[in-house]
Amino acid sequence: MSNEKDPNDPPDEDARNPAENGDGVPPDEEDPRSDPDVDEQSVPDGERPDEPPASAGSDSDPDRPDPSDDGFRTPDVTVDDGEESGDDVEWEENGESSANGKSNDEDPWDDGIDIDDEVDIDDETTPDGSEDGIEGPVDDGGIDELGSTVEVEGAEVEEDPDEDDLLGGLKIDDTSAIEIPDRLVDQVIGQEHARDVIIKAAKQRRHVMMIGSPGTGKSMLAKAMSELLPKEELQDVLVYHNPDDGNKPKVRTVPAGKGDQIVDAHKEEARKRNQMRSLLMWIIVAVVLAYALIIVGQILIGIIAAGVVYLVFRYLNRGSDAMIPNLLVNNGDTKTAPFRDSTGAHAGALLGDVRHDPFQSGGMETPSHDRVEAGAIHKANKGVLFIDEINTLDVRSQQHLMTAIQEGEFSITGQSERSSGAMVQTEPVPTDFVMIAAGNLDAMENMHPALRSRIKGYGYEVYMEDTIEDTPDMRRKYVRFIAQEVAKDGRLPEFTAEAVEEVILEAKRRSGRKGQLTLEMRNLGGMVRVAGDIARGEDAELTTREHVLAAKGRSRSIEQQLADDFIERRKDYELQVSDGYVVGRVNGLAVMGEDSGIMLPVMAEVAPSQGPGEVIATGQLKEMAQESVSNVSAIIKKFSDENISEMDIHIQFVQAGQQGVDGDSASITVATAVISALENVGVDQSLAMTGSLSVRGDVLPVGGVTHKIEAAAKAGCTRVIIPAANEQDVMIEDEYEEMVEIIPVSHISEVLDIALEGEAEKDSLVARLKSITGSALKEQGVSKPSSPSPQ
Repeated sequence: MSNEKDPNDPPDEDARNPAENGDGVPPDEEDPRSDPDVDEQSVPDGERPDEPPASAGSDSDPDRPDPSDDGFRTPDVTVDDGEESGDDVEWEENGESSANGKSNDEDPWDDGIDIDDEVDIDDETTPDGSEDGIEGPVDDGGIDELGSTVEVEGAEVEEDPDEDDLLGGLKIDDTSAIEIPDRLVDQVIGQEHARDVIIKAAKQRRHVMMIGSPGTGKSMLAKAMSELLPKEELQDVLVYHNPDDGNKPKVRTVPAGKGDQIVDAHKEEARKRNQMRSLLMWIIVAVVLAYALIIVGQILIGIIAAGVVYLVFRYLNRGSDAMIPNLLVNNGDTKTAPFRDSTGAHAGALLGDVRHDPFQSGGMETPSHDRVEAGAIHKANKGVLFIDEINTLDVRSQQHLMTAIQEGEFSITGQSERSSGAMVQTEPVPTDFVMIAAGNLDAMENMHPALRSRIKGYGYEVYMEDTIEDTPDMRRKYVRFIAQEVAKDGRLPEFTAEAVEEVILEAKRRSGRKGQLTLEMRNLGGMVRVAGDIARGEDAELTTREHVLAAKGRSRSIEQQLADDFIERRKDYELQVSDGYVVGRVNGLAVMGEDSGIMLPVMAEVAPSQGPGEVIATGQLKEMAQESVSNVSAIIKKFSDENISEMDIHIQFVQAGQQGVDGDSASITVATAVISALENVGVDQSLAMTGSLSVRGDVLPVGGVTHKIEAAAKAGCTRVIIPAANEQDVMIEDEYEEMVEIIPVSHISEVLDIALEGEAEKDSLVARLKSITGSALKEQGVSKPSSPSPQ
């Protein structure tokens, strides 16, 4: 009888835990490499004559445990340059010699796969950005040399450009003359501080949280970080069947590219064994049928016996296939650090999962290790895990994410408690990633405090600016931004110099502040693409200024389109008054969204009260708007000669809509309407106004003045009152400049002097208001917030 043992038989008592005993090696003969106290001299060289020499880039320290050992028997396969041939595959069968006579007295810790081109990746790279045949990110001089010194290249630049030169001194005919940087981090526009933090964090492998408005470059910086990370030895992750407990699969990490070869070797071994078993099965079936037909003469019994033999062999083949490992993470083709965007990912996609198996018994079940699925935290190992809107993750996922960050490894189990996968839990899988969390300002409110502490304690927090100072250097970078968008899209005509100037003008307008450029580059890039599409639709060779002007109209936001529609409808139904004088009615101005203005009439009426007098405001007022009405009521109480404690003051925001009114920019509008109603003095309806109001009557700056002025012009108003502090922020389109007169004011007395009719009565009211609220602010004394919020 042959002493050969079937690999599907239960393991012997001594070899039940191959991970501990070294794949069948008795405990007293453990490999000396597993003991760090054993030095190199204690292991004679002759005991491992067939061990391949260490590669030039690998660590040959004998005290280091063999990273390729997983405790499972692996086919002895020699792979040369990724190709296998039948002569190179050698099969071991428990001490028996292979077909070509090779001795089996080899190191049992060796996984049997010899990779000739195995590499050891460190932080140093060759001049072309690659090492040992693996291409890396383009190296343009090192991370430390980047910082904020990236300049626009490929075009001649004037030494002292004129301040009015929108191209910042660039001498170009179109954007084709601009060179596009190779590295993504060099393409980031404006976020100098954030980019410098990303560079430092990449070099030191630190976590980063970026908070800011949408479209300011958070995801672009995250992708750039994966290119800048120090080069690591990427790993493949394999999951093996555990013969002791099928619900606890074993995990093994190997160098990138080796996982595919191991799986192929196992598949080849299983295929050959299945072939041998199939041949043996058909021989037995033929013998059974022949015996039943010739000797016994009962063909039916022979067919039944042959069927039983067939089913037995099919079951054995399934057991052989179940021993093939599952390649959980495959980085064989990955040349740089992996980047995984898990924004909005559910728990299974983020943390890994185990598929449900409806056939859990009867020999039809799928092995548990074959049902394991890697999550983003495992696929991002040695790379970057990016999660935008981090506060949308449920608390449980955030807690597990904390564990993965802290421990650097995380086991995979079924995420559904009702699934059979919930019974499966693998050994810990590596999760050594750099975490980049992003979100808007509200992200910090709903973010798990412990997760934020993990990121802050081991990294950086960065606020993404939404505007930047308008300098010649930044204008040149905006020219490069347009060139980048054209190159990235691949289907747009190049932009002429005049078209680029118009885009930069729009960037100035969208900033909402004088001397600033917007950094909401995604929206600006959308307008660039629309302009290019218009030019391409006309078969134009270049995108011109006319195409950009057309794109500004076509790329209007939903809010802008709604605002224009509201204005037209109000004109049709005579809800909008733009001439004459009306008591208690003022044309206020507001913004919808971020880039659209609308005229919002405010009406006030005074009536006798049935009880204590009160101020009643309607129009879906939100918290800030209610506070502004309270501030106005303080001035009214002090200003009026009448006893308003016996009166009700009704304030209505006409057709404010379901969104309501949020913000205090209607403060001077409300004050003017109430004073007009109390004193029975008419208000000029060709006038519109916006501005916040202090309890002492000072007019404070607000946001969105440019869009509000344009809305007033569209509605037919000829004059607009704005806070004096906002005068420098006005950048209206040329078509509206001759349509409206802009009047800056610093005090409510100035507003009344301009808005009310009747010289004698008006002069008396203004004098009385000045005497009780104090003198108006000096123009030079008015302070302006660094970034007024839209109201």
